[in-house]
Amino acid sequence: MKFRTEIEPCPRPFRIGHADRILAFGSCFAEHIAARLARAKFRTTANPTGILFNPLSIAATIDACAAARPVRREELHRDDERWFHYGFHGDLSAPTPDEALAAMNDARRRGAEALRTAGVIAVTFGTAWVFEREGVVVANCHRQPAAEFVRRRLTTDEIVAAFDRLLAGPLAGRKLLLTVSPVRHLADGLEGNAVSKAVLRLAAEELAEKHPDVAYFPAFEILNDDLRDYRFYADDLVHPAPQAVAYVWERFAETLLDDEARRLLPEIEAIVTAAAHRPRNPRSDAHRAFCRRQLERIAALPAIDFGEEEAYFRRSLEINS
Repeated sequence: MKFRTEIEPCPRPFRIGHADRILAFGSCFAEHIAARLARAKFRTTANPTGILFNPLSIAATIDACAAARPVRREELHRDDERWFHYGFHGDLSAPTPDEALAAMNDARRRGAEALRTAGVIAVTFGTAWVFEREGVVVANCHRQPAAEFVRRRLTTDEIVAAFDRLLAGPLAGRKLLLTVSPVRHLADGLEGNAVSKAVLRLAAEELAEKHPDVAYFPAFEILNDDLRDYRFYADDLVHPAPQAVAYVWERFAETLLDDEARRLLPEIEAIVTAAAHRPRNPRSDAHRAFCRRQLERIAALPAIDFGEEEAYFRRSLEINS
């Protein structure tokens, strides 16, 4: 008997290898996958200006990074404690405007550089519900009074039009990987969340059908249909549990990574895990031999950047020599 409806990998218009530079935008689920890519030694940058949930804020951030447009003081707002920007995450807010501008402009510079060099753009749509202030969709409300905003749901056409324009402009010639976050937004109610995810899924499907360099990865379907059990969720019953993230990553790897990248994954994971190991006796001959073996493994993979791990093993040998 079968007790699960497993999703079989479908052919995608492109594969990702270690030669690719990846820039990820979107919800916290995007950061989960970006963290897995980084651990597998892909050159990855995630959300330089902070987590983003709705497609229009993601599009606006990509536009701002492409233009390398500096943040101006007049764009900032303040409450009793901090200065903030409606296009940036609260982590970049600060007690003074100079501190806020410095943090935000540094983030935007990093985003501009990552976008300039990235060949793959990974975007995770989180919600189609948005808040508008003075007719502009904000990325973050920063806990300001609800009366300052108008809440509405984006249409599929709005999302598709925004990304059609990006694909003809800043994202031209790049590979675009789309996902819909499986994280439910319970503040919208289950019915509102369902409609929101349906809008996002339709937009992703239309974009993938229209553009040969756009692919959709079914993270939403894997968690909600393949796994379909609360044991795969965190205690809040909304976010995926680590086991679910690991499973989604496995399906991601087999679906989207090229043959060479998949072949190297076990060896890369072994070296990364070895560097995280802390020996009981760091001055022992056994540990020095262990470090030398890891350096030999790293030397056998010259195309992979193990800078942090190599530094750790060499430092261990120097300290213990």
